[in-house]
Amino acid sequence: MAWKVALTVLFSLALLFSPSQSAVFSVDLGSESLKVAVVNLKPGQSPISIAINEMSKRKSPALVSFHDGHRLLGEEAAGLAARYPHKVYSQTRDLLGKPYASAQRILNSMYLPFKTKENFRGDISFVVDDGNENDSVYSPEELVAMVLGYAANLAEFHSKIPIKDAVIAVPPYMGQAERKGLLVAAQLAGINVLSLINEHSGAALQYGIDKDFSNETRHVIFYDMGATGTYAALVYFSSYKGKEYGKSVSVNQFQVKDVRWNAELGGQHMELRLVEYFADQFNAQVGGGIDVRKFPKAMAKLKKQVKRTKEILSANTAAPISVESLHDDVDFRSTITREKFEELCEDIWEKSLLPVKEVLEHSGLSLEQIYAVELIGGATRVPKLQAKLQEFLGRKELDRHLDADEAIVLGAALHAANLSDGIKLNRKLGMVDGSLYGFVVELSGPELLKDESSRQLLVPRMKKVPSKMFRSINHNKDFEVSLAYESEHLLPPGATTPEIARYQISGLTDASEKYSSRNLSSPIKASIHFSLSRSGILSLDKADAVIEITEWVEVPKKNLTVENSTISSNVSAESAAGNSSEGNNESIQTDIGNSNTSNTSAEEKASAEPATEKKLKKRTFRVPLKITEKITGLGMSLSQDFLTEAKKKLQVLDQKDTDRKRTAELKNNLEGYIYSTKEKIETLENFEKVSTSEERQSFIEKLDQVQDWLYTDGEDANAAEFQERLDQLKAVGDPIFLRLKELTARPAAVEHARKYIDELKQIVEEWKAKKPWLPQERVDEVIESSEKLKNWLGEKEDEQKKTSGFSKPAFTSEEVYLKVLDLQNKVASINRISKPKVQKPEKNETESNEQNPDDSNSTSTDNSSSSDSSADSSEGANQETVTEQPEGHDEL
Repeated sequence: MAWKVALTVLFSLALLFSPSQSAVFSVDLGSESLKVAVVNLKPGQSPISIAINEMSKRKSPALVSFHDGHRLLGEEAAGLAARYPHKVYSQTRDLLGKPYASAQRILNSMYLPFKTKENFRGDISFVVDDGNENDSVYSPEELVAMVLGYAANLAEFHSKIPIKDAVIAVPPYMGQAERKGLLVAAQLAGINVLSLINEHSGAALQYGIDKDFSNETRHVIFYDMGATGTYAALVYFSSYKGKEYGKSVSVNQFQVKDVRWNAELGGQHMELRLVEYFADQFNAQVGGGIDVRKFPKAMAKLKKQVKRTKEILSANTAAPISVESLHDDVDFRSTITREKFEELCEDIWEKSLLPVKEVLEHSGLSLEQIYAVELIGGATRVPKLQAKLQEFLGRKELDRHLDADEAIVLGAALHAANLSDGIKLNRKLGMVDGSLYGFVVELSGPELLKDESSRQLLVPRMKKVPSKMFRSINHNKDFEVSLAYESEHLLPPGATTPEIARYQISGLTDASEKYSSRNLSSPIKASIHFSLSRSGILSLDKADAVIEITEWVEVPKKNLTVENSTISSNVSAESAAGNSSEGNNESIQTDIGNSNTSNTSAEEKASAEPATEKKLKKRTFRVPLKITEKITGLGMSLSQDFLTEAKKKLQVLDQKDTDRKRTAELKNNLEGYIYSTKEKIETLENFEKVSTSEERQSFIEKLDQVQDWLYTDGEDANAAEFQERLDQLKAVGDPIFLRLKELTARPAAVEHARKYIDELKQIVEEWKAKKPWLPQERVDEVIESSEKLKNWLGEKEDEQKKTSGFSKPAFTSEEVYLKVLDLQNKVASINRISKPKVQKPEKNETESNEQNPDDSNSTSTDNSSSSDSSADSSEGANQETVTEQPEGHDEL
């Protein structure tokens, strides 16, 4: 069972480190929307929960917008989609790693009117009017980074602590370029990606976490139809015997057996059928050769309403659609029945069954062997789709035990918790996922023949992740290594070539020339090491030249003994090779030395300078080879300069967002202060007691002036200007409101203080009666402080009577409470003084031994004394317990 990856999961959670600093999050990043889940062991909140957005929704739009010099994300961007479709960027996840033509085809099919251009890698870039003098250009990685940054902010706001470690869920058909692009986007967003996880694995984790497979096995199909893609994953649930704390335990596990998909079939394709249907209706309505499809704003409005219409049809047999001023001030209204909708999507229903059929066909399983078919993904709510699946599967009911929207992100959060160093979970579920694509390695170079050995299958499809592989070839010249998808017929969506990477391996020619004159025991080899990461990304990690040389070397003989004068010559070749360097072997010592006399005994010879002998040794050298990336286009890695520049761009935008939100907050604060203050002046009865009519009139004029500025010149003001005007108003208003508050707060504080002074007299009397051990000087200090407080209150009350209600108060309630609190602290400090322990007199052993053991009176007296001592000790202990806490009336 060494291949099993133990995933400890969330039931009873325990922290390795500080709870306040241990949190991770997960993101289910879709084409249209995203979900965020947080694992946080902070007391008082659920260990794993969905982070809600600024609109208190559990799902957020995966959108970025640039408008009026501001960048907007999520819900803010969604509010502009219908009015400014060319400024709201969507589908960004699906554009990662796509050639320009493929990306543009996606945008055109969705009627997305973005200004784009082909960049240096051959993929798409977006030309954005973001308020700068010149248009800015953003790559898909940069736009996705903005979306991921928004997700990270939701996680941090939810957990109330900085949080950077995350797992991101991706559709299974994502290829190498897309996965690498997503990791780059996360890096730009400042997120430490613990792993990418395939969506079906996240769902399987959530499904299996609360089940017991020790007495059964299950084959479960997870069927997911999202916005743009559909897949069916076959997962096998079982258990195995493991050890925990020395005991044999049953550990649940699952293994992904197969996944089949259609990456161009989803809920959006159903919506597009409705869009085309209603567009034809509108064109017929207005006539004159008008085609609404040519007007992006009109199509954005229509798409928005169509989405609502489709949702209504999931629960009703008919649904209306209404779009105000769809185009050229012409309104559009219509209705559609569910039957008509199903007719428009007739071919989609048959295509939707293919992933399930293919999974069953390749697995060899019958429908009866499938325990459950779990539905996830928003589009699986469509009644016709469910009916077609039921018909094919021969079931009256489909399995919907998981939340269709949140199962993936919750499972991904469990995976994040397991991978985190700061969180320890104590229930295990073994997880084995596989590579969704097969990969081949091909070698080329001087004197390398193109045959079966030069092109080999490196990663079979469904090989477990993570894995490590290596290949070795007999060769002595520099060469190239190419990595490619196994089949040209199974490529990621939009990919036009199977090649994913190409490397130049250099240094082998130099190493061969250096060692060719040595006594080679075998041809020089090149060893190439590869890895398939937990995120499903294939990489070439290192390459070495392997040289094996056979040489004579001197090794020490074993010491002679009196019983046996024969010197053993068995020396480990590995030990010699490990303890000698390349340089030492190139200059071998041959001076063995001579024996002295024939009279020397064997024991004396053995204790002399150790004898040596020549041994034939085989030594292996590994010389690191240089790896240089050669591929251009989508497979090439982005340069450090590009990443640095991209990060700076995002940081500037983040700072602008922070400033904008701060400005909006201060503007709201200023506006709220003006309105609430005017209301208080008009409604509060006691306001006239603390301010003159002239003072009130002047204050109202200042409020009106700032209010006028707020809606004129203040529209374009910055945060500092709003704060400055708020401070100016508070400088006038705060003293008035302080006087108003003190009208009632000050008398209440004085009453509280006098009541406590009276209580303190009783406390002191109790000390004298029950706690005579208390230091008298400490008690006197409390009494003195109480008198000072009493006198101070009297003086201040007299002074306040002479002070006008329009002037600064002679004293405040806060001053009173602070003085009372200081006195209470002194009392509590004295209450914590424990009764001194009574020292027992040492027992005189001599006197005790001389006593008559039969003397009953003496024994009785001793027992009585012992009993009294115990009682006294007990009383002292009880007294200590009481004095640990201050008495109730001593607290504020």
